Parts: sequence; structure tokens; C-alpha cells
Amino acid sequence: MTDQQALRHAEAICQTLRKDDDGVRREVLAHAGSRWSLGILHALGVYGAMRHAEIKRQMTGVTQRMLTKTLRALERDGLLVRREFGEVPPRVEYELTALGRELLVRMSPVWTWVVENVEDFRTARRAFDRQDGQKPAWQIPTPMAEDPDAIK
Repeated sequence: MTDQQALRHAEAICQTLRKDDDGVRREVLAHAGSRWSLGILHALGVYGAMRHAEIKRQMTGVTQRMLTKTLRALERDGLLVRREFGEVPPRVEYELTALGRELLVRMSPVWTWVVENVEDFRTARRAFDRQDGQKPAWQIPTPMAEDPDAIK
């Protein structure tokens, strides 16, 4: 498939995301594409079933609340399964489902592309940051509406 064919195919799929939709597709795209969701899927894909604390150790910077919220959203969408073992102390593990593994496999080329092109991103950022004080129009301050003399 050529790049143009792939883009046309993706556009046809995106056109199915209508305003009158029940929101499932948009919600799944929003959280499945998030930083924490993809990291969790990756950790479970690499290490297999993991406990909450083990996942948290792999996810540098995630808060307890965000991890719990993300795990629940992924479980709700069928991307992972939560298993309770009925032991004392309580033991709960999370594991990828077939659907979660499929998403991970499809996202891996994007991650690989980012890693392969990280120097290009750094170069572009440095060039952007070095611009001679030129700011995009959205960053240029405008006169305050409260000061009628400033608007003249």
C-alpha cells in the first residue's frame, strides 16, 4: 500500500467518527493514545501479568490516581483484564487481552519511528527555539479591552 492509499484508507475510517456516534470510538482513541495508556500496554506486553505496584514502578511520573483511572478505562474497553486472587493480603494482577495486544502491536511501529527520528525532533525544536524572538501571532500580546486608550 502506498502512502497515499494508506492516507485515503485512514481518512475513510475517520469519516465514520460522526457527531451522532455514541462516542465509544472517540473515547477509545483518546485514552488508548494517551501517554499512560500506551505505557501500561507496553509494560504488560513486555513483562506479562503485573500487579498495580509493579506497573507503577514502570510508569515513572504517574500518580496513583491516574494509574488507577487509566487501568479502569483500559479494562472497561477490553484492552486488559483485572484478576483478583481472593488471597490475604489481597492480590490483583492486570494482563493484556487479545484486543490490547493487537493495539500494542499496531502502535509499536509508531514508537519505533519516534525513537529512530528523535534527533530530527531535537534539531527541529532547537531551530524553533532559536528563532530571533519571532513569536507566532497567538503569542503576541494584544491591548487590554479594559483600557479604551490602548485599543486606538
